[in-house]
Amino acid sequence: MNILIYVLFGIGLTFNGLGSFALLRFPDVYTRLHGATKCTTFGSIFTTAAVIAYGFARGGGAYHTLAIHAIIALIALLLTNPTGAHAIARAAYRSGVKPKYAVVDKLEEKK
Repeated sequence: MNILIYVLFGIGLTFNGLGSFALLRFPDVYTRLHGATKCTTFGSIFTTAAVIAYGFARGGGAYHTLAIHAIIALIALLLTNPTGAHAIARAAYRSGVKPKYAVVDKLEEKK
């Protein structure tokens, strides 16, 4: 069971690291937001899965409470992370921030 926990935690840390790398390397707010949001959401799923596995593997009341709180936090993260990313992207678009390499802007054509 410990190996599973370490693997899940390692995968989660890898994806969170890739999300940080996306913030540094991508050219504009939209690609940075996409890379960071997708990677950190996926990384948080695996990291939280490791905490849940640890909580249920250890047994006992306090560890089960830890696992249940991690599940609740994961549900909140899965609901708020994409919603927040969408709100940031929409605010950037409405503020006039254009994608760096965009050729055709279909939203601009509808106005």
